Amino acid sequence: MLPDIRDEKELHAAFRWDIPARYNIGVAVCDVWAEREPTRLALLNVQDTGSVERVTFGELKAQSNRLATLLVKSGVGRGERVAILLPQSRETAESHIAIYKMGGIALPLAVLFGIDALAYRLEDAGVTALITNAAGLAKLRSAPRGLPNFKLLLSVDGPEDSALGYQEALAQHSEAFTPVDTAPDDPALMIYTSGTTGQPKGALHGHRVLPGHLPGFQLVHEFFPQKDDLLWTPADWAWAGGLLNGLLPSLALGVPVVARKFEKFDPDEAWRLIAALKIRNLFIPPTALRMLRTVSNPRGTYDIQLRTIASAGEALGSETLVWAQQELGLTINEAYGQTECNLVIGSSGALGITKPGFIGKQVPGHRVAIIREDGSHCFAGEVGQIAIQSPDPVMFLGYWKREKATLDKFIGNWMITGDQGIQDEEGYIRFIGRDDDVITSSSYRIGPVEIEDCLIRHPAVALAAAVGKPDPLRTEIVKAFLVLRSGFEPSKALEHDIRDFVKKRLSAHEYPREIEFVTSLPMTTTGKIIRRELRARG
Repeated sequence: MLPDIRDEKELHAAFRWDIPARYNIGVAVCDVWAEREPTRLALLNVQDTGSVERVTFGELKAQSNRLATLLVKSGVGRGERVAILLPQSRETAESHIAIYKMGGIALPLAVLFGIDALAYRLEDAGVTALITNAAGLAKLRSAPRGLPNFKLLLSVDGPEDSALGYQEALAQHSEAFTPVDTAPDDPALMIYTSGTTGQPKGALHGHRVLPGHLPGFQLVHEFFPQKDDLLWTPADWAWAGGLLNGLLPSLALGVPVVARKFEKFDPDEAWRLIAALKIRNLFIPPTALRMLRTVSNPRGTYDIQLRTIASAGEALGSETLVWAQQELGLTINEAYGQTECNLVIGSSGALGITKPGFIGKQVPGHRVAIIREDGSHCFAGEVGQIAIQSPDPVMFLGYWKREKATLDKFIGNWMITGDQGIQDEEGYIRFIGRDDDVITSSSYRIGPVEIEDCLIRHPAVALAAAVGKPDPLRTEIVKAFLVLRSGFEPSKALEHDIRDFVKKRLSAHEYPREIEFVTSLPMTTTGKIIRRELRARG
């Protein structure tokens, strides 16, 4: 827990890790509160009809215990992988809690994954049980080799073929269950992370990953929890951000979470939800924030009662930061990390840790540095790789069945991120870009973030992505892919105006020499722009 000390230096000096010798995520996020206050609100589960189901910690405990019992009686043992292929919902939360309590390893899978991505993860992880819905079953049936021979297959939409109905199966089991006695380093969770080469790798985490997240979570949400706090994230709970920057830490701190399934993010619908449910705390990726920004005068249109906004996944950019301050009266606090080691850098308006263009400073309890290829530390202002010192409670146990890849992730006792950054004299860290996203043009190394931030300041531009395009003279040139705001049409005149706009505000070597207007940008399930797909377009 983060001490309630509002001075940055004093806070760092006072903070100490206190990871218990025995710790179980399922118990921490559910049973502790259920035993203390069973009627305490845990979830606001928004149905497709718009109605809201209020779920208490006591109800979460009862259902997750029934599911844990069912898993054990089906032959699913400690350490086996149980996949969850569901959108945000009550059943998703119950599934996570049950898997942790029975000693399994939860494998969250994004509902937007195609069949190849799903089949690879299920096979590579050796999944023995799957909890999904009718849409997930239909997708998996299209796999070339069909469904694996699971010990247990559940569908929240009712029984179908070899799948048992979730509610029907749970109703046959007792809500009495004794959680497995787990240590902080016992495996609990695995999330696959994709690089630019090779197949995705499963980042395996121990139960300590949750307490490891709490200081950063409390920092970016300004000493969370406060009175009437209520958290929502549109990020898929299958993503480390949605799960570990949203659902699990909020429940661990006894604060209810809104579960709302979005087929496609709609900024107007998001504002309506925030107002209707009186959401106080928002964790939202930068791309979704930029979409919220397209709605004019949100405070004049909706009754918004937000207290904190946190963002992660990509660099935010100063333009969106200024918009939030002017339009919402709030400072967006950035969080930085990776699936392997998350929420280690952050900003906090409450502590005055905020600087436009920078993602923040190292969170209390973590050691972050900018290092060179040989592991030595960079000088202030020198570009290098962002790295986190081991050991660290939030750091992964290793890649699933990938010992060499795990070793390659470290230089000495520093876990390297593959992200380029700089640190200034005050300790603020600027994110430059992924190693593979940095553009080399006429001997200049250019990060795409600064260009994209400038581009969206143009009144015609809604979304922007900048990549390097091979060029025989300059090595690479900057090419921009732009989604225009409503009311603007592509034209040579507009292209020239945008190019000139950037050239005047940045520099002659950073403006996009090529511009392509598109209707949408390729994005991951977490809302990150997939720049490698744009580079492949040429």
